[in-house]
Amino acid sequence: MTTVTQLSHKLWHISLPFQGEHGVLGCYVLAGSDQLVLIDPGPQTTAAALIEGLEELGFQAKDVTHILATHIHLDHAGGAGTLLQQMPHATVLTHSKGAPHLVDPAKLLTSATRIYGDRMNELWGTVEPVPEDQVQAIDHGDVLTLADRRLEVHYAPGHASHHVIFFDVHSGEMFTGDAAGVRLPGINYNRPPTPPPDLDLEVWTHTITMMKQLHPDVLYLAHFGPSKEPVAHLDQLRERLYSWGELVLQAMREGKDEAQITEYLIASTQPELERLTDDPTMVRRYDLATNYPMTVQGYMRYWRKQGKAS
Repeated sequence: MTTVTQLSHKLWHISLPFQGEHGVLGCYVLAGSDQLVLIDPGPQTTAAALIEGLEELGFQAKDVTHILATHIHLDHAGGAGTLLQQMPHATVLTHSKGAPHLVDPAKLLTSATRIYGDRMNELWGTVEPVPEDQVQAIDHGDVLTLADRRLEVHYAPGHASHHVIFFDVHSGEMFTGDAAGVRLPGINYNRPPTPPPDLDLEVWTHTITMMKQLHPDVLYLAHFGPSKEPVAHLDQLRERLYSWGELVLQAMREGKDEAQITEYLIASTQPELERLTDDPTMVRRYDLATNYPMTVQGYMRYWRKQGKAS
């Protein structure tokens, strides 16, 4: 797979090799007006590959002026502090709820460790703090004039309480982070990324409606790449968010524990994915993008918060 792909005028997508696989995680690059903008630069473990991708495009790390993070989960912005050591003129922009946790990532790391345990370093590497003077908090309704583009900031919770999307009204391009789900290249299968602690199905439904009402021409997913049928894509996400959630709720009410629910969800849903692909790496790559244990933990916490299960 090509590491760097041009998507439109002065917009590129760099595939970041994650755990030895391409087509799982990517960073978007915008250039214009002497500005170089990264959207979701990824974890520290892929930082070197990101810089190599920039060099392939003829840029250097020191040319980066802005890093936009749709949210602060480690696969999206965990490498920002490390990257800034080679990008001294760059400012990181992310939602006001997430910005303080880039400066002091202690709580973020504690939350992630509950999910990933002793695999933290293998997956994400070192999470360096972002200097406070290189962080800019943004909020719903802000408009960013960057790289010859006018990017609207829209608050997009559901997956995370600190999630935003960036929408270029002129081009119809929408940078969705994880708010539009996970759909890997070569398959029409949108998998819901539902980590704890912020998963909220009702709120996420409002976010999906908001994205549809903006009438984007294309969705640019963090996992992975462009989706050129936005309405069908988002409808599939909404349906699967709830159908998977109902499976987990049913299993909770039957008294199954977390491990049993995880096995049940895999048995109930993975065969559909396997039927849709001949690619032997597809199941592994989806699991790298959003794994089943994390999915179940998110749903279980959500249903307990809703008082639907104990």
